Amino acid sequence: MSSSGSDQLRLKTALARKALAGFFLSGLLSSYLGAILPAWGYHLTEDYQTVGSYFLSMNLGIWAALWIGARVLPKTRLGTTLVVACSLACSGFVYLALVPPTFSPWWRMAGVLVIGCGAGLLNSAMFQAITPLYRLEPAATVNLAGTFFGLGCVVMAVLAAGTFYVYSVPSILVFIALIPGFFIPFYARRSITTELADGQPSWKQTFSDLRRPIAVLFALLLFFQFGNEWAIAGWLPLYLCKSLGISPESSLVMLAVYWLALLVGRTLVVSLLPRLHHGKLLMGGAMGALLGCLILISTDNIFGAVVGILLVGGGFAPVYPLVVEKIGGRFPYYRPGLFNGIFSIALTGGMLAPWSLGFFTDAWGIRAVMALPLLGTVMVVLLLVAIWAEAHFMSAPRVLK
Repeated sequence: MSSSGSDQLRLKTALARKALAGFFLSGLLSSYLGAILPAWGYHLTEDYQTVGSYFLSMNLGIWAALWIGARVLPKTRLGTTLVVACSLACSGFVYLALVPPTFSPWWRMAGVLVIGCGAGLLNSAMFQAITPLYRLEPAATVNLAGTFFGLGCVVMAVLAAGTFYVYSVPSILVFIALIPGFFIPFYARRSITTELADGQPSWKQTFSDLRRPIAVLFALLLFFQFGNEWAIAGWLPLYLCKSLGISPESSLVMLAVYWLALLVGRTLVVSLLPRLHHGKLLMGGAMGALLGCLILISTDNIFGAVVGILLVGGGFAPVYPLVVEKIGGRFPYYRPGLFNGIFSIALTGGMLAPWSLGFFTDAWGIRAVMALPLLGTVMVVLLLVAIWAEAHFMSAPRVLK
């Protein structure tokens, strides 16, 4: 590699490392709905379809931003895109703080939609920014980004729990708005530029890949896994308040425990990868999550809930990083972005699950919150078996070590 090429690579890598801080904000924006719903009083009502509609509004905003980002990012400086994303998120939280509680939920949904737009645009820009690092170390980059993202989710839950009985809801929302507001000058002061990632699959290549059984299996596995994780993340505080009768503050603390279990579990997976059989690690995690869901459905006390949450969070932890690593081995032109075939399907699962729970809980009660990820985890186990069988019987390179 020439000296100029090496310098350029070091510059891109340094910029990508600076940009990783945005994943902390992404985690905060992605997880705020699950943390703020008790503050809006939904632990005292059974208006479950409205709760699901909030998640749908968030998801529509994210998809709109991803569609716009795919067209804007090639023509716009990355730093400018990040500033716009943070501004949208900040203004969305301020708007929600100004909406009186007596207003129709549709007013809040408009603010949630704006925050979703900010989160989607931020995610598009962040995945673009870490492309140089991903090309060098795919697994390490995914794990590092996931660590920052998980930390943002933990901080959001802790922040909501710590302020629940201290400040009014508008004050909490304004305080949250200050976080993306801080990132506006942070990114405005830094020149973050990178070219549009090349080597991404065309739509023709995507559809061609999705005709292959292994690609379909990977996409379905991530679809159900993302759905499992975000169904619990979005509804856990309401579920604990309704099923166990605990305080909203305690339920938010337990939401933080869930995010922390995911974060610590994924950190431990990195150190265990050289020592453990990858297939056994994936299967063990899925079975642990299955047991955790069963405990959460049946428990009637806080101790059982904590055990179930730890099992679910720890069980979910190894699935995403290991599956992404295997996708990178089988489809090297994919990166873990948000607008290409396999990962788009996965993201859709994470978006649809919390929304669909609004209908399920309205029809069958609050216990449906844990029934959905329970069934989703069963599907993950079956898909892991199917992926192993495909690798074994098709004599393909081993997908699970």
